[in-house]
Amino acid sequence: MSLALDLPRNGQVRGACPHDCPDTCALVTTVADGVATRVQGNADHLHTGGVLCTKVSRYVERSYHAERLLQPLRRVGPKGSGRFEPVGWDEALDDIAARLSAIAARAPEAILPYSYAGTMGLVQGESIAARFFHALGASLLDRTICASAGAEGLTQTLGGKVGMKVEFFAEAKLILVWGGNAIASSLHFWRYAQEAKRRGARLVCIDPRRTETADKCHEHIALRPGTDAALALALMHELIVHDWLDHDYLREHTLGWEQLRERALQWPPARAAEVCGVPQEQIERLARDYGACRSGGEGGSAAIRLNYGMQRTRGGGNAVRAVASLPALIGAWRHRAGGMLLSSSGQFPVQRAALQRPDLLAGRRPRTVNMSTIGDALLHPGDAAFGPRIEAVVVYNSNPVAVAPESAKVVQGFAREDLFTVVLEQFQTDTADHADYVLPATTQLEHWDIHPSYGHTDVLLNRPAIAPLGQARPNTAIFRALAARMGLIDPCLQDDDETLSRQAFGDAVDFDALLRDGFATLALPDAPFAQGNFPSPSGRCEFFSARLAAQGLDGLPDHLPNYEAIGSSADYPLAMISPPARNFLNSSFVNVTSLRAIEGEQLLEIHPVDAAARGIADGSTVRVFNGRGSYRCRAEVSTRAREGVVNGLGIWWRKLGLDGRNVNELTSQRLTDLGRAPTFYDCLVEVEADSAAVAR
Repeated sequence: MSLALDLPRNGQVRGACPHDCPDTCALVTTVADGVATRVQGNADHLHTGGVLCTKVSRYVERSYHAERLLQPLRRVGPKGSGRFEPVGWDEALDDIAARLSAIAARAPEAILPYSYAGTMGLVQGESIAARFFHALGASLLDRTICASAGAEGLTQTLGGKVGMKVEFFAEAKLILVWGGNAIASSLHFWRYAQEAKRRGARLVCIDPRRTETADKCHEHIALRPGTDAALALALMHELIVHDWLDHDYLREHTLGWEQLRERALQWPPARAAEVCGVPQEQIERLARDYGACRSGGEGGSAAIRLNYGMQRTRGGGNAVRAVASLPALIGAWRHRAGGMLLSSSGQFPVQRAALQRPDLLAGRRPRTVNMSTIGDALLHPGDAAFGPRIEAVVVYNSNPVAVAPESAKVVQGFAREDLFTVVLEQFQTDTADHADYVLPATTQLEHWDIHPSYGHTDVLLNRPAIAPLGQARPNTAIFRALAARMGLIDPCLQDDDETLSRQAFGDAVDFDALLRDGFATLALPDAPFAQGNFPSPSGRCEFFSARLAAQGLDGLPDHLPNYEAIGSSADYPLAMISPPARNFLNSSFVNVTSLRAIEGEQLLEIHPVDAAARGIADGSTVRVFNGRGSYRCRAEVSTRAREGVVNGLGIWWRKLGLDGRNVNELTSQRLTDLGRAPTFYDCLVEVEADSAAVAR
């Protein structure tokens, strides 16, 4: 019997949070008469501990939201108008299949999938969907929009997206929270950090913004955006000149130490202080505290919790390389409470080829389109270098009109009347407004899925707690139906969700344990790199990457100034970063009434000095602008912003903004040094009091 039929009318159902967060919480959904009444954290799961964030604790509200899309829709108004009429599934799928088939017969690469982490699940993400597009020979998507610069930095240094186990942060004596607001974006890591703090650990937050996390740490280092590598190199300088080094670990388990040593000696704290805009004494004190943890010495173990905010600038990949090099200098990896963690996802034995079936390409090599430059891609007329013009886009698990950079171009591209757009969605997002067809997708409470994590090392299984609402269907069911209508006959295109869930890890994970408990812990050593054994080509922590050198790039980590560095433009003197609003997750949850009520409206934090110079009062409406565009929002005069930097909290749906725009109107499509990722936090702007608001 298919697992999909085994739905309880009453009781509790184990599941997993689907959202783009390192914590990947285990859920328990209470069902009464076939209706979900409550979603809680699973108390039996170590990392969840029965606790959920504010967002996901409201998941019932989201699933039963009055604005849920519950039937297929067909556009009847201009692109972007949001005017649609109901249509039956058969009619919608028949027309979509016919139009995609006609394009595929001419130029399959003119069809582009666009998806990301609207769900982190392996089944409702890239399983049947990937098989479908591979069978068509459609363009491939370079999924770079969030983490690929950091991922490449880790891969070139440690050999993959690997790190220390998150639970052992509780035993560390020095914790650096670098480039992330853990209270908002990694609540369960923060619980471990708080436990360490109660045991006497020192917590240091490194972030341009004085976040809620910074408020709770012993010290906040408010460096300028894009200067993280300079800070890391200065820490190395101090470790070298004071001989706070684990020479045995460096000799036995690293590669390129002499070259890195020479580079680091070019970065005394005074130089880094000038670049980073922080006091020299802060750098020297941090180096001293970090050096005291050499080999777990008198200072105890040092652990770095890195997050993705710091890799969203020109030099983001190099910055991650520099920070990821630090633990090896002091031998922090020798101890289970030492090292660093950005992502643990590389430690999961996911059988991606079995799930995605690239063999269905049958030798074809379609072009790859970078999702971070979708604005330019949709506006490209097509040529020999680019390939055919994009004629059709199928969007699932993403909202590019709101989240992609330089959104004026993204909107212009999706507004093309000759672009056939299909959007699989739960709500009428900005992107759904530009669709020709909107197909209603299930939420996590209504389908099967299986999840790795990038913040811990447990696999989680998600069981459906309720039947799909209205006419909603899982992503997998929609792509199965399209494949059948388009004559794609490989049997794997009809695999059910139970089969897909079992294929995700094969025999590497006990599926019976997942069915019984909802989660299974990977069998990994507590201190995975105590004796080296990094998953790099050399088995060592590679300070020097021969792979990068072979590409003509610098084999060593270095500081690369921002494309739009502070002081480089008289017209746009302020740097802008756009960290997520605390109660949203990228553009998800923006439409949940209770959460939007907490956030209020789009907000720009600006330092009192910068506000005074511009005549901006707290709570006033301002216009934020640069050469790419502008948007209006409310100003909060606050020392959460450091002087010279404004914080445009995002990501709001454009249509909920004061002028139908959001912060990504100002961000650029330029890419990072490594990983081809966007540079959201490498952005200069100016801010002025809104004249229209003042006149009113």
